[in-house]
Amino acid sequence: MERIELDFIDLGLALGLMGLAIALSAWQRLGLEGQLALASARTMIQLLMVGFFLEAVFTWKNPLAVLAVLMVMLTIAAIVARNRISQKVPRLLPWVWGSIFISSAITLVYVNLLVLRQPEAWTNPQYIIPLTGIVLGNAMNSGAIAGERFVSTLNASPVEIETHLCLGATPEQAIATYRKDAIRAGLIPTINTMMVVGLVTLPGIITGQLLSGVNPLNAAAYQILIMFMLAFASVVSALLITKGIAREFFNSAAQLQKF
Repeated sequence: MERIELDFIDLGLALGLMGLAIALSAWQRLGLEGQLALASARTMIQLLMVGFFLEAVFTWKNPLAVLAVLMVMLTIAAIVARNRISQKVPRLLPWVWGSIFISSAITLVYVNLLVLRQPEAWTNPQYIIPLTGIVLGNAMNSGAIAGERFVSTLNASPVEIETHLCLGATPEQAIATYRKDAIRAGLIPTINTMMVVGLVTLPGIITGQLLSGVNPLNAAAYQILIMFMLAFASVVSALLITKGIAREFFNSAAQLQKF
């Protein structure tokens, strides 16, 4: 069976689904018509722009252009995660940027050197950009969830933390439980997805490969690899971001600060 290509007419027909969703919202007086319309417009505009841009990058295959794309993706992910966590914590953006970079870089280098063992493929934007985007997105989400939970808990628990400090605990010991809970919260979406993948949902990678005619077992193998990559990147990102937050919440005299 030949691969089915979608043209602008097909996308216009697909847009009919959002028209029906907007009509249902109006019928039930949900008040979501404006948000659905705006989300639909942004989805189409953003993805089409990305598609045209990546087509040019894939054709050009310039290493500097690929690196620039990856740095822009990383920076946007860091800014989004920082905004979700807090805009009041000082030096949080560098911490988040570095955490997402380290977690993604370690993941991609490990897979490249030990699993795929195809170094030349990683200079090809067709491989490195999509895989980096997947890992960055998951590291961003897990780090943002863990960081937001950690900051909220620290701001809400000054008495308990200062009591531990007065009893001789180090800052790390005083907030260890809060940090562990925040990291667990950040990993819930990833773990839940891994628990039901293939049973309840087919993720984007395996779905895209199946639609493009790839052998189902090979598509499943790649999805397993992707899920393990996302889980590792999520753990490292949540660990590093909460570590950075913990450092910013205490001054040089080990006194708790609120933001």
